[in-house]
This record gives sequence, C-alpha cells and structure tokens, in this order.
Amino acid sequence: MKNKKIVLLVLFGCILSGFLFAKGNSENAKTLTMYGFRGPTGVGMIRLFDAPPQIPGYSVKMEALAQHDQMAARLISGEAKVGVLPPDVAAKLASTGKDIRVAAIIGMGMLDLLSSDPAVRSLDDLKDRTVQVPAQGAVPDYVFRRILEARGLKPDHDVKLDFSLAYPEIAQSLIAGRISVGLMPEPFATMARLGRSDLHSVANVQEEWIRIAGGENFPLTAVVVDGAFADANPQAVAAILDAVKDSIEWVQAHPAEAGALVEKHDLGLRAAVVTAAVPNSGYVFIPAAQGRSSLEALYRAFLEYNPVSIGGALPADGFYLK
Repeated sequence: MKNKKIVLLVLFGCILSGFLFAKGNSENAKTLTMYGFRGPTGVGMIRLFDAPPQIPGYSVKMEALAQHDQMAARLISGEAKVGVLPPDVAAKLASTGKDIRVAAIIGMGMLDLLSSDPAVRSLDDLKDRTVQVPAQGAVPDYVFRRILEARGLKPDHDVKLDFSLAYPEIAQSLIAGRISVGLMPEPFATMARLGRSDLHSVANVQEEWIRIAGGENFPLTAVVVDGAFADANPQAVAAILDAVKDSIEWVQAHPAEAGALVEKHDLGLRAAVVTAAVPNSGYVFIPAAQGRSSLEALYRAFLEYNPVSIGGALPADGFYLK
C-alpha cells in the first residue's frame, strides 16, 4: 500500500510539473498576429483562421483586414510582421525604405472579362464600348491595358475604361443589366455567372497576358514579411509559409469545406459562391525566388503606365525573401 502511494505521488508530481511547464511556455510565448484580407484573398488562407499555425515560441492569431492601406500602415509601424499585399503595394512600400520582403505569391491571375452582349465575343468587339474595370491604377487596370494595346486597341480612346464600381458592384450590375461588359476577379466572376446565366467570357485574360508577357501568368497577391523579423526568426517564417501552403492546398482539395469556413469566419463571401469559384481561382503557393520573373513582368507594366506607383524602378534583390 505504501509503495502504491509513492507511485501515485510520483505520477501526480510529473503531471503537475508538465502542466506548469506547458503553462509557463504559453505565458512566455510572444503573440504573433498574421494578417489577411476579407474577401477573395482570405479564401486561400481560411484554414489558418480556423486553426492558426503552431509556431514554437509564438502564440499565433489571425486577423482579417478590409483594405490594403490598413495592412500597409501596420507594416510601416512594425505592428505587423506577416501579412498579404498586392505586388505593387508591396514594391511601393519597399521603395520608401521599409524593409519589407515578398515571401511567396499566393494568388495568380483569376481575372474574367464577362459580357451579356451577344455582339461582344472577342477583344476586338470592345472597340467603341465601355468596360467596367476595378481599382484604377492597380493590377487589373494595367494588365487589361497591356492586353488591349497588344490587340491594337488604345485604352481610353478605342475602349473606354470605367472605374466607378468595386468588384461586388460590377458583378451585381452585370446581373441586373446595368452594364454589359465587366472585368473582375474570382469569386466575383462566379457570383455574376450564378446570378445571370447568359453571361459569357469575352476573352481568357490569363492566356492573353501569358502570350504577351513571355509565358508566365501575372501575380495578384503575395505574402510579405518584415525583413528584421525574417532575419531574426527564419524557422518561424518557414513554419508560417508551410502553414500557408498547406491551407491553399487544402482549399483546392476541399472547396465545399473551404466555403463553409469562409462564411463561418465572416470573410464577406457566401459559402456557395466560394465553393463554386475555387476551381476557377488561381490560389497558388510560389516561393519568391521562383516567382520573381512573373513579378518583374508585372512591375514592368507599372513602370510603363505609372512608375511612381512602385517607386520608379524594379525592386532590388533584397526585396525577394531568400
């Protein structure tokens, strides 16, 4: 009986020590917030919102922001160490002297040019027409300008570009018949198609870009990291990127489950739309070193149309996380 009591005391001591050790580690862990966006960008990372990655030494939480400028402000202040940005915004931020680095491309292409007009069946048919284009001065604008010019169509002269509507409004306006041609990314293109069955693609935007840009699609979204944080925490950054990659691969393999999680975490999209859009969406994981050529092809378009938008030159080698 005495021996049993000794064994029980030893076991209790081990359990208590383990609990206190775990509690101490938890209390000593630094909080690391990973920032994403509400809307399409959040879809690829949605599994992390449901189960943040386990990073030794850190207690990780996810937060979804609504606007790019909110993300940029957090990166500038140092509050954010890991986030996502459009490639041009990341380059502009780096050009100001902020040590921000692109770690991986996580969104590629996925633009669709839709029309309800049976007379508009190709890019050539856009002459003397108006196209709703989102986000003037952003990636869709300059990609589309390049494509039109390659077809011999002069933007703002042969084809009028209207920037008055945001992504969801373009989809809703196509459905309602208020506009006849609109350019938008997934999942808003799928949203429009689900709402109006006679919408058709005027051109494959991605194929057109690949044809004129040298064989690579254009990036839309990238994971970025604070340079000092990356240098001091290479293993943590590697673990974060592995978790992002795993989430994207999971979303591609489980679109219905991904749609449910997007709605659960209130990222601004309905589950059914996400589920239908995932197969058409360009969620990828391309490390910065491998994606540099596609980023620079896009940056050359920005340098052509508005050099100051990315700092007046191609980003230096240090912009790409090694």
